[in-house]
Amino acid sequence: MVDNSGGGTADAAAEVLDRPLPDGVRRRVVQIVSDGFGGLTVAELPAQLRQYARFAPNRRAKFAGNAMAAALESDPLFRQRIAERLREAQPELAGALDSGSPPPAADPLDVAAAAYVLRPTGWVKLVTAAGEEALRADAERADEESRAELERLREELAGAREQIRTETERLRGDLDTAKREADSLGRKLRAALSDVKRGEAALRKLQGELDTVRAEGQTQLSAAESEGRRLKARLGEAETALEATRRAAREGRSVEDMRVRLLLDTVLEATQGLRRELALPPVSVRPAETVDAVEPGRMTPKDIANRALSENDPAVLDQLLALPQAHLVVDGYNVTKTGYPQMPLEKQRLRLLGQLSQLAAQSGAEVTCVFDGAELAAPVLLAPPRGVRVLFSKPGVTADELIRQLVRAEPPGRPVIVVSTDREVADGIAKAGARPVASVVLLKRFSRG
Repeated sequence: MVDNSGGGTADAAAEVLDRPLPDGVRRRVVQIVSDGFGGLTVAELPAQLRQYARFAPNRRAKFAGNAMAAALESDPLFRQRIAERLREAQPELAGALDSGSPPPAADPLDVAAAAYVLRPTGWVKLVTAAGEEALRADAERADEESRAELERLREELAGAREQIRTETERLRGDLDTAKREADSLGRKLRAALSDVKRGEAALRKLQGELDTVRAEGQTQLSAAESEGRRLKARLGEAETALEATRRAAREGRSVEDMRVRLLLDTVLEATQGLRRELALPPVSVRPAETVDAVEPGRMTPKDIANRALSENDPAVLDQLLALPQAHLVVDGYNVTKTGYPQMPLEKQRLRLLGQLSQLAAQSGAEVTCVFDGAELAAPVLLAPPRGVRVLFSKPGVTADELIRQLVRAEPPGRPVIVVSTDREVADGIAKAGARPVASVVLLKRFSRG
Protein backbone atom coordinates (compact mmCIF):
# COMPACT_ATOMS: atom_id res chain seq x y z
CA MET A 1 0.00 0.00 0.00
CA VAL A 2 1.01 3.61 -0.60
CA ASP A 3 0.66 5.84 2.46
CA ASN A 4 0.39 9.48 1.35
CA SER A 5 -0.77 10.83 4.72
CA GLY A 6 2.34 10.13 6.75
CA GLY A 7 1.64 10.26 10.45
CA GLY A 8 -1.88 11.27 9.77
CA THR A 9 -2.83 7.66 9.25
CA ALA A 10 -2.69 6.81 12.91
CA ASP A 11 -4.74 9.90 13.74
CA ALA A 12 -7.28 8.95 11.09
CA ALA A 13 -7.47 5.42 12.46
CA ALA A 14 -8.13 6.84 15.92
CA GLU A 15 -11.11 8.81 14.64
CA VAL A 16 -14.47 7.09 15.15
CA LEU A 17 -17.80 7.97 13.55
CA ASP A 18 -20.33 8.19 16.40
CA ARG A 19 -23.43 8.14 14.22
CA PRO A 20 -24.74 6.04 11.33
CA LEU A 21 -23.62 6.92 7.84
CA PRO A 22 -26.08 9.24 6.09
CA ASP A 23 -28.09 7.40 3.46
CA GLY A 24 -26.60 9.32 0.55
CA VAL A 25 -23.03 8.72 1.77
CA ARG A 26 -23.75 5.03 2.39
CA ARG A 27 -25.05 4.56 -1.18
CA ARG A 28 -21.91 6.18 -2.62
CA VAL A 29 -19.67 4.01 -0.37
CA VAL A 30 -21.45 0.83 -1.54
CA GLN A 31 -21.01 1.89 -5.19
CA ILE A 32 -17.26 2.53 -4.60
CA VAL A 33 -16.87 -0.95 -3.08
CA SER A 34 -18.86 -2.54 -5.92
CA ASP A 35 -16.67 -0.80 -8.55
CA GLY A 36 -13.51 -1.88 -6.71
CA PHE A 37 -14.44 -5.55 -6.94
CA GLY A 38 -13.22 -5.69 -10.53
CA GLY A 39 -9.61 -5.07 -9.50
CA LEU A 40 -9.49 -7.73 -6.75
CA THR A 41 -9.05 -11.47 -6.95
CA VAL A 42 -11.42 -13.85 -5.21
CA ALA A 43 -8.73 -14.64 -2.63
CA GLU A 44 -8.43 -10.92 -1.76
CA LEU A 45 -12.16 -10.65 -0.99
CA PRO A 46 -13.63 -11.37 2.44
CA ALA A 47 -15.26 -14.80 2.66
CA GLN A 48 -18.78 -13.37 2.90
CA LEU A 49 -18.34 -11.39 -0.34
CA ARG A 50 -16.79 -14.03 -2.59
CA GLN A 51 -20.19 -15.29 -3.77
CA TYR A 52 -20.80 -11.86 -5.37
CA ALA A 53 -17.48 -11.70 -7.26
CA ARG A 54 -19.06 -12.49 -10.66
CA PHE A 55 -22.01 -10.12 -10.31
CA ALA A 56 -22.20 -6.98 -12.45
CA PRO A 57 -21.40 -3.77 -10.46
CA ASN A 58 -25.02 -2.51 -10.37
CA ARG A 59 -26.42 -5.94 -9.51
CA ARG A 60 -23.69 -6.39 -6.86
CA ALA A 61 -24.57 -3.03 -5.28
CA LYS A 62 -28.26 -4.01 -5.26
CA PHE A 63 -27.98 -7.46 -3.67
CA ALA A 64 -24.73 -7.23 -1.61
CA GLY A 65 -24.90 -3.62 -0.37
CA ASN A 66 -25.30 -4.42 3.35
CA ALA A 67 -22.62 -7.13 3.25
CA MET A 68 -20.11 -4.84 1.48
CA ALA A 69 -20.74 -1.96 3.95
CA ALA A 70 -20.27 -4.30 6.92
CA ALA A 71 -17.05 -5.81 5.45
CA LEU A 72 -15.64 -2.34 4.73
CA GLU A 73 -16.22 -1.31 8.35
CA SER A 74 -15.01 -4.53 10.02
CA ASP A 75 -12.12 -5.57 7.72
CA PRO A 76 -9.29 -2.92 7.60
CA LEU A 77 -7.33 -4.93 4.99
CA PHE A 78 -10.33 -5.08 2.66
CA ARG A 79 -10.88 -1.35 3.18
CA GLN A 80 -7.21 -0.63 2.31
CA ARG A 81 -7.55 -2.67 -0.90
CA ILE A 82 -10.73 -0.78 -1.88
CA ALA A 83 -8.94 2.49 -1.00
CA GLU A 84 -6.10 1.57 -3.38
CA ARG A 85 -8.64 0.92 -6.18
CA LEU A 86 -10.26 4.31 -5.39
CA ARG A 87 -6.90 6.11 -5.50
CA GLU A 88 -6.25 4.56 -8.90
CA ALA A 89 -9.72 5.50 -10.18
CA GLN A 90 -9.87 9.08 -8.70
CA PRO A 91 -6.33 10.20 -7.97
CA GLU A 92 -7.18 13.93 -7.88
CA LEU A 93 -9.94 13.50 -5.28
CA ALA A 94 -7.75 11.16 -3.18
CA GLY A 95 -4.82 13.61 -3.30
CA ALA A 96 -7.04 16.52 -2.28
CA LEU A 97 -8.39 14.54 0.69
CA ASP A 98 -4.88 13.51 1.77
CA SER A 99 -3.81 17.16 1.69
CA GLY A 100 -6.83 18.15 3.81
CA SER A 101 -8.37 20.44 1.17
CA PRO A 102 -11.22 18.70 -0.69
CA PRO A 103 -12.20 20.27 -4.05
CA PRO A 104 -14.82 22.98 -3.42
CA ALA A 105 -16.76 22.06 -6.61
CA ALA A 106 -16.98 18.34 -5.75
CA ASP A 107 -20.25 16.74 -4.62
CA PRO A 108 -20.21 16.66 -0.77
CA LEU A 109 -21.59 13.11 -0.85
CA ASP A 110 -18.76 11.92 -3.14
CA VAL A 111 -16.20 13.66 -0.89
CA ALA A 112 -17.66 12.09 2.25
CA ALA A 113 -17.82 8.62 0.70
CA ALA A 114 -14.19 8.85 -0.50
CA ALA A 115 -13.10 10.12 2.94
CA TYR A 116 -14.92 7.22 4.62
CA VAL A 117 -13.02 4.72 2.45
CA LEU A 118 -9.58 6.47 2.44
CA ARG A 119 -9.77 7.55 6.15
CA PRO A 120 -7.56 10.67 5.89
CA THR A 121 -7.14 12.96 8.88
CA GLY A 122 -10.45 14.63 9.67
CA TRP A 123 -12.52 12.12 7.69
CA VAL A 124 -15.18 11.99 10.43
CA LYS A 125 -15.76 15.74 10.07
CA LEU A 126 -16.05 15.37 6.32
CA VAL A 127 -18.60 12.55 6.66
CA THR A 128 -20.54 14.47 9.33
CA ALA A 129 -20.46 17.66 7.27
CA ALA A 130 -21.65 15.75 4.18
CA GLY A 131 -24.51 14.25 6.19
CA GLU A 132 -25.51 17.69 7.48
CA GLU A 133 -25.21 19.10 3.96
CA ALA A 134 -27.37 16.27 2.64
CA LEU A 135 -29.94 16.87 5.37
CA ARG A 136 -29.88 20.59 4.61
CA ALA A 137 -30.27 19.88 0.89
CA ASP A 138 -33.12 17.48 1.64
CA ALA A 139 -34.75 20.12 3.84
CA GLU A 140 -34.36 22.77 1.14
CA ARG A 141 -35.68 20.36 -1.47
CA ALA A 142 -38.61 19.47 0.80
CA ASP A 143 -39.23 23.18 1.40
CA GLU A 144 -39.22 23.85 -2.35
CA GLU A 145 -41.54 20.92 -2.91
CA SER A 146 -43.83 22.24 -0.14
CA ARG A 147 -43.88 25.69 -1.75
CA ALA A 148 -44.60 24.17 -5.14
CA GLU A 149 -47.34 22.00 -3.64
CA LEU A 150 -48.81 25.03 -1.83
CA GLU A 151 -48.78 27.03 -5.05
CA ARG A 152 -50.42 24.11 -6.88
CA LEU A 153 -53.09 23.83 -4.18
CA ARG A 154 -53.75 27.58 -4.37
CA GLU A 155 -54.19 27.31 -8.13
CA GLU A 156 -56.49 24.33 -7.69
CA LEU A 157 -58.49 26.25 -5.04
CA ALA A 158 -58.86 29.23 -7.36
CA GLY A 159 -59.94 26.92 -10.16
CA ALA A 160 -62.38 25.15 -7.83
CA ARG A 161 -63.85 28.48 -6.74
CA GLU A 162 -64.27 29.55 -10.35
CA GLN A 163 -65.84 26.19 -11.18
CA ILE A 164 -68.19 26.46 -8.18
CA ARG A 165 -69.20 29.97 -9.23
CA THR A 166 -69.86 28.79 -12.79
CA GLU A 167 -71.74 25.72 -11.54
CA THR A 168 -73.81 27.93 -9.17
CA GLU A 169 -74.82 30.21 -12.00
CA ARG A 170 -75.70 27.19 -14.15
CA LEU A 171 -77.78 25.67 -11.34
CA ARG A 172 -79.61 28.96 -10.85
CA GLY A 173 -80.45 28.99 -14.55
CA ASP A 174 -81.56 25.34 -14.32
CA LEU A 175 -83.70 26.22 -11.29
CA ASP A 176 -85.43 29.04 -13.16
CA THR A 177 -86.02 26.70 -16.09
CA ALA A 178 -87.37 24.03 -13.74
CA LYS A 179 -89.76 26.55 -12.14
CA ARG A 180 -91.09 27.54 -15.54
CA GLU A 181 -91.49 23.88 -16.51
CA ALA A 182 -93.25 23.18 -13.19
CA ASP A 183 -95.74 26.02 -13.88
CA SER A 184 -96.35 24.64 -17.35
CA LEU A 185 -96.79 21.11 -16.01
CA GLY A 186 -99.24 22.43 -13.38
CA ARG A 187 -101.38 23.97 -16.10
CA LYS A 188 -101.21 20.76 -18.12
CA LEU A 189 -102.14 18.73 -15.02
CA ARG A 190 -105.20 20.83 -14.34
CA ALA A 191 -106.27 20.44 -17.97
CA ALA A 192 -105.68 16.70 -17.73
CA LEU A 193 -107.80 16.45 -14.57
CA SER A 194 -110.60 18.21 -16.37
CA ASP A 195 -110.26 15.77 -19.26
CA VAL A 196 -110.32 12.85 -16.81
CA LYS A 197 -113.57 14.07 -15.27
CA ARG A 198 -115.14 14.39 -18.72
CA GLY A 199 -113.85 10.93 -19.55
CA GLU A 200 -115.35 9.45 -16.40
CA ALA A 201 -118.73 10.94 -17.26
CA ALA A 202 -118.51 9.50 -20.79
CA LEU A 203 -117.47 6.13 -19.31
CA ARG A 204 -120.50 6.05 -17.04
CA LYS A 205 -122.70 6.78 -20.02
CA LEU A 206 -121.06 4.00 -22.04
CA GLN A 207 -121.44 1.62 -19.10
CA GLY A 208 -125.18 2.21 -19.06
CA GLU A 209 -125.38 1.62 -22.81
CA LEU A 210 -123.31 -1.56 -22.40
CA ASP A 211 -125.67 -2.89 -19.75
CA THR A 212 -128.60 -2.29 -22.08
CA VAL A 213 -126.82 -4.09 -24.95
CA ARG A 214 -125.96 -7.02 -22.66
CA ALA A 215 -129.60 -7.37 -21.61
CA GLU A 216 -130.70 -7.35 -25.24
CA GLY A 217 -127.96 -9.87 -26.11
CA GLN A 218 -129.01 -12.17 -23.30
CA THR A 219 -132.60 -12.12 -24.59
CA GLN A 220 -131.40 -12.90 -28.12
CA LEU A 221 -129.13 -15.70 -26.79
CA SER A 222 -132.06 -17.33 -24.98
CA ALA A 223 -134.12 -17.20 -28.16
CA ALA A 224 -131.19 -18.66 -30.17
CA GLU A 225 -130.73 -21.50 -27.68
CA SER A 226 -134.44 -22.35 -27.93
CA GLU A 227 -134.17 -22.35 -31.74
CA GLY A 228 -131.02 -24.52 -31.54
CA ARG A 229 -132.75 -27.12 -29.36
CA ARG A 230 -135.63 -27.21 -31.83
CA LEU A 231 -133.24 -27.64 -34.77
CA LYS A 232 -131.34 -30.40 -32.92
CA ALA A 233 -134.59 -32.26 -32.38
CA ARG A 234 -135.39 -32.00 -36.08
CA LEU A 235 -131.83 -33.12 -36.95
CA GLY A 236 -132.27 -36.20 -34.73
CA GLU A 237 -135.46 -37.09 -36.50
CA ALA A 238 -133.74 -36.67 -39.91
CA GLU A 239 -130.82 -38.87 -38.83
CA THR A 240 -133.22 -41.59 -37.65
CA ALA A 241 -135.02 -41.51 -41.00
CA LEU A 242 -131.69 -41.61 -42.89
CA GLU A 243 -130.46 -44.63 -40.89
CA ALA A 244 -133.70 -46.49 -41.65
CA THR A 245 -133.26 -45.70 -45.35
CA ARG A 246 -129.64 -46.93 -45.32
CA ARG A 247 -130.64 -50.15 -43.55
CA ALA A 248 -133.27 -50.89 -46.19
CA ALA A 249 -130.73 -50.19 -48.99
CA ARG A 250 -128.15 -52.52 -47.39
CA GLU A 251 -130.71 -55.33 -47.10
CA GLY A 252 -131.66 -54.93 -50.79
CA ARG A 253 -127.99 -54.84 -51.91
CA SER A 254 -127.17 -57.97 -49.87
CA VAL A 255 -129.73 -59.97 -51.82
CA GLU A 256 -128.29 -58.82 -55.14
CA ASP A 257 -124.71 -59.57 -53.98
CA MET A 258 -125.74 -63.05 -52.92
CA ARG A 259 -127.16 -63.76 -56.38
CA VAL A 260 -124.04 -62.48 -58.20
CA ARG A 261 -121.71 -64.49 -55.93
CA LEU A 262 -123.70 -67.67 -56.53
CA LEU A 263 -123.44 -67.16 -60.30
CA LEU A 264 -119.66 -66.52 -60.07
CA ASP A 265 -119.05 -69.67 -57.99
CA THR A 266 -120.94 -71.67 -60.57
CA VAL A 267 -118.78 -70.36 -63.43
CA LEU A 268 -115.52 -71.00 -61.51
CA GLU A 269 -116.48 -74.56 -60.67
CA ALA A 270 -117.38 -75.21 -64.32
CA THR A 271 -114.02 -73.77 -65.48
CA GLN A 272 -112.03 -75.91 -63.06
CA GLY A 273 -113.92 -79.01 -64.15
CA LEU A 274 -113.18 -78.22 -67.81
CA ARG A 275 -109.41 -77.79 -67.04
CA ARG A 276 -109.35 -81.18 -65.31
CA GLU A 277 -111.27 -82.75 -68.19
CA LEU A 278 -108.81 -81.40 -70.82
CA ALA A 279 -105.71 -81.90 -68.59
CA LEU A 280 -104.33 -78.43 -69.51
CA PRO A 281 -100.85 -77.63 -68.06
CA PRO A 282 -100.26 -74.34 -66.23
CA VAL A 283 -99.09 -71.46 -68.46
CA SER A 284 -95.34 -70.72 -67.91
CA VAL A 285 -94.41 -68.99 -71.20
CA ARG A 286 -95.85 -65.70 -72.36
CA PRO A 287 -96.16 -64.76 -76.03
CA ALA A 288 -93.84 -61.79 -75.64
CA GLU A 289 -91.10 -64.13 -74.48
CA THR A 290 -90.97 -65.87 -77.89
CA VAL A 291 -89.70 -62.74 -79.65
CA ASP A 292 -85.89 -62.74 -80.21
CA ALA A 293 -84.34 -59.65 -78.59
CA VAL A 294 -81.84 -58.60 -75.90
CA GLU A 295 -83.39 -57.91 -72.53
CA PRO A 296 -82.07 -55.10 -70.26
CA GLY A 297 -79.19 -56.32 -68.07
CA ARG A 298 -78.48 -59.34 -70.34
CA MET A 299 -76.16 -57.68 -72.84
CA THR A 300 -72.77 -59.34 -73.27
CA PRO A 301 -69.43 -57.68 -74.14
CA LYS A 302 -69.87 -59.17 -77.63
CA ASP A 303 -73.28 -57.53 -78.01
CA ILE A 304 -71.82 -54.17 -77.04
CA ALA A 305 -68.87 -54.63 -79.41
CA ASN A 306 -71.32 -55.19 -82.28
CA ARG A 307 -73.12 -51.86 -81.64
CA ALA A 308 -72.36 -48.89 -83.89
CA LEU A 309 -69.76 -47.21 -81.66
CA SER A 310 -66.13 -46.41 -82.45
CA GLU A 311 -63.52 -48.55 -80.69
CA ASN A 312 -61.96 -45.32 -79.33
CA ASP A 313 -65.27 -43.93 -78.00
CA PRO A 314 -65.32 -43.80 -74.16
CA ALA A 315 -69.04 -44.64 -74.34
CA VAL A 316 -68.01 -48.22 -75.18
CA LEU A 317 -66.30 -48.46 -71.79
CA ASP A 318 -69.35 -46.98 -70.01
CA GLN A 319 -71.62 -49.57 -71.67
CA LEU A 320 -69.28 -52.41 -70.71
CA LEU A 321 -69.08 -51.24 -67.09
CA ALA A 322 -72.90 -51.04 -66.96
CA LEU A 323 -73.15 -54.83 -67.45
CA PRO A 324 -74.13 -56.83 -64.35
CA GLN A 325 -71.14 -57.87 -62.17
CA ALA A 326 -68.63 -56.27 -64.57
CA HIS A 327 -64.93 -56.60 -63.64
CA LEU A 328 -62.46 -53.99 -64.95
CA VAL A 329 -58.80 -55.17 -65.05
CA VAL A 330 -56.25 -52.40 -65.84
CA ASP A 331 -52.65 -52.89 -67.05
CA GLY A 332 -51.32 -50.04 -64.84
CA TYR A 333 -48.00 -49.08 -66.38
CA ASN A 334 -49.39 -49.58 -69.91
CA VAL A 335 -51.99 -46.87 -69.17
CA THR A 336 -49.70 -44.44 -67.29
CA LYS A 337 -46.87 -44.65 -69.83
CA THR A 338 -49.40 -43.98 -72.57
CA GLY A 339 -51.00 -41.00 -70.80
CA TYR A 340 -48.26 -39.34 -68.70
CA PRO A 341 -44.87 -41.06 -69.19
CA GLN A 342 -42.86 -38.02 -68.08
CA MET A 343 -43.91 -38.41 -64.42
CA PRO A 344 -42.00 -40.62 -61.90
CA LEU A 345 -43.45 -44.12 -61.41
CA GLU A 346 -44.71 -43.32 -57.90
CA LYS A 347 -46.69 -40.30 -59.12
CA GLN A 348 -47.93 -42.29 -62.14
CA ARG A 349 -49.36 -44.93 -59.80
CA LEU A 350 -50.99 -42.40 -57.46
CA ARG A 351 -52.61 -40.45 -60.31
CA LEU A 352 -54.00 -43.58 -62.01
CA LEU A 353 -55.33 -45.08 -58.76
CA GLY A 354 -57.09 -41.83 -57.84
CA GLN A 355 -58.83 -41.73 -61.25
CA LEU A 356 -59.79 -45.43 -61.01
CA SER A 357 -61.29 -44.83 -57.54
CA GLN A 358 -63.59 -42.15 -59.00
CA LEU A 359 -64.55 -44.46 -61.88
CA ALA A 360 -65.33 -47.31 -59.47
CA ALA A 361 -67.53 -45.02 -57.38
CA GLN A 362 -69.41 -43.83 -60.51
CA SER A 363 -69.92 -47.24 -62.17
CA GLY A 364 -70.10 -49.61 -59.18
CA ALA A 365 -67.97 -52.15 -61.09
CA GLU A 366 -65.18 -54.24 -59.55
CA VAL A 367 -61.81 -52.66 -60.43
CA THR A 368 -58.38 -54.35 -60.29
CA CYS A 369 -55.16 -52.52 -61.24
CA VAL A 370 -52.07 -54.62 -62.05
CA PHE A 371 -48.48 -53.29 -61.96
CA ASP A 372 -45.31 -55.07 -63.04
CA GLY A 373 -43.26 -55.99 -59.95
CA ALA A 374 -40.04 -55.99 -61.98
CA GLU A 375 -40.16 -52.16 -62.06
CA LEU A 376 -39.82 -51.95 -58.27
CA ALA A 377 -36.49 -51.40 -56.52
CA ALA A 378 -38.06 -52.06 -53.10
CA PRO A 379 -41.48 -53.05 -51.66
CA VAL A 380 -44.14 -50.38 -52.24
CA LEU A 381 -45.88 -48.92 -49.17
CA LEU A 382 -49.21 -48.04 -50.76
CA ALA A 383 -52.72 -47.80 -49.31
CA PRO A 384 -55.13 -48.83 -52.12
CA PRO A 385 -57.89 -46.26 -52.69
CA ARG A 386 -61.50 -47.11 -51.95
CA GLY A 387 -63.04 -49.49 -54.51
CA VAL A 388 -59.75 -50.41 -56.27
CA ARG A 389 -57.76 -53.64 -55.82
CA VAL A 390 -54.01 -53.10 -56.42
CA LEU A 391 -51.76 -56.07 -57.37
CA PHE A 392 -48.05 -56.31 -58.21
CA SER A 393 -46.69 -59.30 -60.09
CA LYS A 394 -44.34 -61.63 -58.21
CA PRO A 395 -40.64 -61.92 -59.13
CA GLY A 396 -40.33 -63.82 -62.39
CA VAL A 397 -43.98 -63.16 -63.35
CA THR A 398 -44.89 -60.31 -65.70
CA ALA A 399 -47.94 -58.11 -65.35
CA ASP A 400 -49.27 -59.58 -68.62
CA GLU A 401 -49.22 -63.11 -67.19
CA LEU A 402 -50.90 -61.89 -63.95
CA ILE A 403 -53.70 -60.32 -66.06
CA ARG A 404 -54.21 -63.63 -67.90
CA GLN A 405 -54.43 -65.44 -64.54
CA LEU A 406 -57.08 -62.98 -63.36
CA VAL A 407 -59.13 -63.52 -66.52
CA ARG A 408 -58.87 -67.32 -66.25
CA ALA A 409 -59.93 -67.14 -62.60
CA GLU A 410 -63.32 -65.56 -63.52
CA PRO A 411 -66.30 -67.86 -64.19
CA PRO A 412 -67.49 -68.23 -67.82
CA GLY A 413 -70.08 -65.62 -68.75
CA ARG A 414 -69.00 -62.87 -66.34
CA PRO A 415 -68.20 -59.58 -68.14
CA VAL A 416 -64.43 -58.96 -67.80
CA ILE A 417 -62.95 -55.85 -69.42
CA VAL A 418 -59.13 -55.60 -69.73
CA VAL A 419 -57.54 -52.21 -70.45
CA SER A 420 -54.19 -52.63 -72.26
CA THR A 421 -52.60 -51.54 -75.51
CA ASP A 422 -50.40 -54.67 -75.60
CA ARG A 423 -51.57 -56.68 -78.64
CA GLU A 424 -50.40 -59.98 -77.18
CA VAL A 425 -52.38 -59.36 -73.98
CA ALA A 426 -55.48 -58.34 -75.96
CA ASP A 427 -55.39 -61.46 -78.14
CA GLY A 428 -54.82 -63.77 -75.16
CA ILE A 429 -57.64 -62.43 -72.98
CA ALA A 430 -60.03 -62.28 -75.97
CA LYS A 431 -59.59 -66.04 -76.42
CA ALA A 432 -60.43 -66.49 -72.73
CA GLY A 433 -63.73 -64.60 -73.16
CA ALA A 434 -62.70 -61.13 -71.88
CA ARG A 435 -63.21 -57.85 -73.76
CA PRO A 436 -59.99 -55.88 -74.55
CA VAL A 437 -60.12 -52.06 -74.47
CA ALA A 438 -57.28 -49.76 -75.55
CA SER A 439 -55.55 -47.67 -72.88
CA VAL A 440 -56.38 -44.46 -74.76
CA VAL A 441 -60.12 -45.19 -74.30
CA LEU A 442 -59.71 -45.28 -70.51
CA LEU A 443 -57.66 -42.07 -70.60
CA LYS A 444 -60.39 -40.34 -72.63
CA ARG A 445 -62.95 -41.57 -70.10
CA PHE A 446 -60.87 -40.00 -67.29
CA SER A 447 -60.60 -36.68 -69.12
CA ARG A 448 -64.38 -36.62 -69.60
CA GLY A 449 -64.86 -36.75 -65.81
